[in-house]
Amino acid sequence: MKYKDYYKTLGVSRTASKDEIKKAYRRLARKYHPDVSKVSNAEERFKDVGEAYEVLRDDEKRRIYDQLGTYQPGQEFRPPPDWAQHFGNAQGQGFSGFESVDLGDLFENLFGQGMGGVSGGAAGNFRPAKHEYRTEMFVSLDEAARGVERTLRPGDGGRDVKVRIPKGVTDGQVLRVPRGGTARAGDILITVRLEPHPRFKVSGHDLLIDVPIAPWEAVLGAQIEIPTLEKKVLLTVKPGSQTGGKLRLKGKGLPRRTGGAGDLIASLQVMVPEHPGEKERELYEKLRKHSDFNPRKE
Repeated sequence: MKYKDYYKTLGVSRTASKDEIKKAYRRLARKYHPDVSKVSNAEERFKDVGEAYEVLRDDEKRRIYDQLGTYQPGQEFRPPPDWAQHFGNAQGQGFSGFESVDLGDLFENLFGQGMGGVSGGAAGNFRPAKHEYRTEMFVSLDEAARGVERTLRPGDGGRDVKVRIPKGVTDGQVLRVPRGGTARAGDILITVRLEPHPRFKVSGHDLLIDVPIAPWEAVLGAQIEIPTLEKKVLLTVKPGSQTGGKLRLKGKGLPRRTGGAGDLIASLQVMVPEHPGEKERELYEKLRKHSDFNPRKE
């Protein structure tokens, strides 16, 4: 069996925290994702990164992986004699049947069978089981709002699959796509990631937007136009509005798969001119003389 250094694959130390491992995976998955990467071997690297993450993200898998010892990547090795004890029926059977087994498939098969042992009760009878292929897919907010169809090329050698991302998906939602084909082809699990938007932030199905307003709009009130994912709408700013004040527009967020939509939450930001003209300065001087408003009174 050839050794795979999962820590090196993710570019983290062997003492890395779960948060560090997750951040490394997210960064590399985005870098090597076949849909967006221009790296020549992106598909292979993407698969390797996913395999490493599946082992190191799980405390039990990571503990058992660490007990294999440390070797050079690609080096042929034999697990310690007592390593099979972790897998019930595999105990005492030796590892003579593992020479041609892929380390990633070994972990997936053993844990897929539960901690009770591999199928057949002997390590020498190891057969790759059907397994789930996990991947991430990045979609824009517009695509999440309307739905989109993509063609996915699994990194495990499976055939291309057409995937329908339904409208109303949220960041981190996992979609299951049934798949047939090869004997080892299991379902595809797609974790949806929403790409950053220049205007909106996302909280579930709600959209958040910062809305700058002029001092006189804050004091006197105003009706202003703000964008949504579909079109511009009018927002009523009440007199005496403050920075940080929030206004909620019902149903202007991301649609829900069960019907309806989230809200658009506008956070007001009172802005002042950085370089006021001469007339503006005169008016502000008059305001300072005649106003008894003191924001630091308390």
